[in-house]
Amino acid sequence: MITKRHVLYAVFAIIAFSAVLTALLNMPLTSWTEDKVKQNVQTTDTQNSDKFVVHLYFSDKNNSFLTAEERNLFHSGNPVEFAKIIIEALIEGPRKGHMRTIPAGTTIRALYVTWDGTAYADISNTIKDSYPGGIKTELFTIYSIVNSLILNIPEIDAVKILIGGCEAMTLAGHIDLSFPFKANMLLIR
Repeated sequence: MITKRHVLYAVFAIIAFSAVLTALLNMPLTSWTEDKVKQNVQTTDTQNSDKFVVHLYFSDKNNSFLTAEERNLFHSGNPVEFAKIIIEALIEGPRKGHMRTIPAGTTIRALYVTWDGTAYADISNTIKDSYPGGIKTELFTIYSIVNSLILNIPEIDAVKILIGGCEAMTLAGHIDLSFPFKANMLLIR
């Protein structure tokens, strides 16, 4: 049986709870909390501006093998964004006398990394439309992308290349693109 006393206790409890809740919600941030927020923002900004030394793989002058060119690239800590930056650097071309492996004007349309470590790199049709041809050149283009991603990003174990948003049989008629590629160290000197 509910008595007046029980109702009175319930009303006092609700009023006390409301007063405490109002006081907490209206309380200004303490300097400790503000310092923590500032510290988190500074940490995030620092992480976004970190540069990492990466090895981009381009063809040598004789088109005989792939060779690494060191670059300092920004890395935000996100493997997908870093992979896009690496491919964009490959598209820009070499800086130290190597040969381009991806035609100029090519763009990266999208890039995804699945839970099993497979990167899906969707590259614009320009890579196919402006392609110079040849089996060795095609091999170097594919493994320039594959080796540059896998050997620089631990979260990526294999790379599947898509062209223009679709699966392509080949890049220039020689190498089957229907499956993901693993790194090929035998092409590197």
